[in-house]
Amino acid sequence: MELKRVVVTGMGALTPIGNTVEEYWNGLKNGVSGANPITHFDPTEFKTQFACELKGFEVTDFIPRQDARKMDLFSQYGVVIATEAVEDSGLDLEKVNKDKIGVIWGSGIGGLKTFEEEVLNLADNNLVPKFNPFFIPKMIADSASGHISMKFGFRGPNYVTVSACASANNAIIDAFNYIRLGRMIACVTGGSEAAVTRAGVGGFNALRALSTRNDDYKTASRPYDKDRDGFVLGEGGGGLILEEYEHAKARGAKIYCELVGGGISSDAYHITAPHPEGVGAYLSMEDALDDAKMKPEDIDYINTHGTSTGLGDPQEIKAIQNLFKEHTYNMSISSTKSMTGHLLGGAGAVESVAAVLAIQHQTVPPTINLFNVDEEIDQKIDLTPNKAKERKINTVLSNCFGFGGHNATLIFKKMEE
Repeated sequence: MELKRVVVTGMGALTPIGNTVEEYWNGLKNGVSGANPITHFDPTEFKTQFACELKGFEVTDFIPRQDARKMDLFSQYGVVIATEAVEDSGLDLEKVNKDKIGVIWGSGIGGLKTFEEEVLNLADNNLVPKFNPFFIPKMIADSASGHISMKFGFRGPNYVTVSACASANNAIIDAFNYIRLGRMIACVTGGSEAAVTRAGVGGFNALRALSTRNDDYKTASRPYDKDRDGFVLGEGGGGLILEEYEHAKARGAKIYCELVGGGISSDAYHITAPHPEGVGAYLSMEDALDDAKMKPEDIDYINTHGTSTGLGDPQEIKAIQNLFKEHTYNMSISSTKSMTGHLLGGAGAVESVAAVLAIQHQTVPPTINLFNVDEEIDQKIDLTPNKAKERKINTVLSNCFGFGGHNATLIFKKMEE
């Protein structure tokens, strides 16, 4: 069967460097660090005392208090992001067929704050069970897509993908496939996460995954730098409205770009460490190129997973070099996690928005805090150090990899009639 074309007609973002798509792009192009001392709880006794939290966000500016109290933060973020994306898309909610619009969202952890609060409350009550009646519906990861669908009345496919830090990319790939198979006309997709909690920070500290650069937190997220010491935890998320091309064209929609390919693979190697030869990353990118019917030399920019870890960064670059070979030196590469921190299950969503914006503005966001490139990484590769770079961008590849060996890759392309 002939697959339908899928385009991006709306975007939303809620990030540590901007609470709207416009603010987010300004933060990206100006190389702003979203890292600050943690305010969500007292981090004094923690090895890491900073994170990339949202700034100036008040949920009641967007959601009535009585509704917000029934949602964990990650669901609140999802609803706010989706609202911006739907409004940006210009979809006429009075006329559109809501039976054919879905919500496929991503979250790696779900309601961690809710779970943590209820367990602490149980302990404070000497294990006498006094649970909030909203505990379960707030905590479960699928509640985000449920709340989004209820807000807009979208009755198409509705669920949340969970594949650690690849969750949002997996959600976007699923939405992409449903639309090109003709099962939906549009989908709200992306992801959100709210893991800056005691359990989130403490758990990643126990894994020795987080940076502990408490005295210089603004430069702590430094992908590909030889002095990096771990990733910086972030929160928030991003969203896209994916739409079948002919449907979008018929209603005169603004079209940002086309989504042309998605690739998925598994490392089948280790629960937290990437494959040392980057095999899974290679397969995911290769699968995405094959799906898009593209060659490696068609890619202009790669938004890498680039978490700022000693194991992950070199392996991803190795996979890129193995697949793209000499074309590696013609592309621009950058990690926007240097600015936003790592949004875990929401990472692929904010990075997809960055990929679309890069095409729109013909500008590669920088990898900030890159002072001395790791000796394991080829010094001739353009890692877009510290400053945004204007260049011709027709096609962007965006990677996300997660604990469990999950890999998911997206390819966005400048719109052609």
